Amino acid sequence: MDIGIALSESLEYAKEAVWGKWVRWLLLLVCVIIFPLIYGYQLEVYRGKKPAPELTGWGKLFIDGIKYLVITIVYMIPVILAAIIFFIPVVAVFRNPSPQAIMAAWATVAGGIVFLIILACILALFAYIGVIRFARTGSMGEAFNFGAIVSQIGRIGWLSYIFSLIVLIVVVMIIVGIISLIPYLGPFLAFIVSPAIMLFTARFLTLLYDSAGPASAPAP
Repeated sequence: MDIGIALSESLEYAKEAVWGKWVRWLLLLVCVIIFPLIYGYQLEVYRGKKPAPELTGWGKLFIDGIKYLVITIVYMIPVILAAIIFFIPVVAVFRNPSPQAIMAAWATVAGGIVFLIILACILALFAYIGVIRFARTGSMGEAFNFGAIVSQIGRIGWLSYIFSLIVLIVVVMIIVGIISLIPYLGPFLAFIVSPAIMLFTARFLTLLYDSAGPASAPAP
């Protein structure tokens, strides 16, 4: 996938969806507040709809958003369990402190945080594709079809996939960072533009997913 073209197309997709369409923008802000709705709307984008779909079927959007949230939580269960394993012993140390034990505890915390970040990033690689598979098939089970997920990433190309995600994250962080630095209004403006950023991100991930092309038919 040509990352530059994908970024440009995703930006145009988001711009066309909200610029000058103030009612839709306002409704999307409501969806951000009632967050399962924005997750449900993201799934509509993941289904490859172009231009961005209208906000209809609020009940379906909400239910789909809850399913999206459940899928995300399931993917993060290993991170949650690892955090418990790391940090419960650390809490016990601080209840009966000694200088040596506290230093060891802080070292454990630092190592644990690094490990958790790495684990979360690895799981996110599969979760992005899993969520889009759910959007395309309507089956929550397909969100955890790791054979199909690995195959999809393989057709995209692992290095291309990871690099594209890094570029996306950096671009979004830069945009949000610049907006947030605006004195006094930064956090408010970041909230206002959040629907456009969501659309930009969802469209980019959709293009990345589709860059794999159709799966090969099994040999007879």
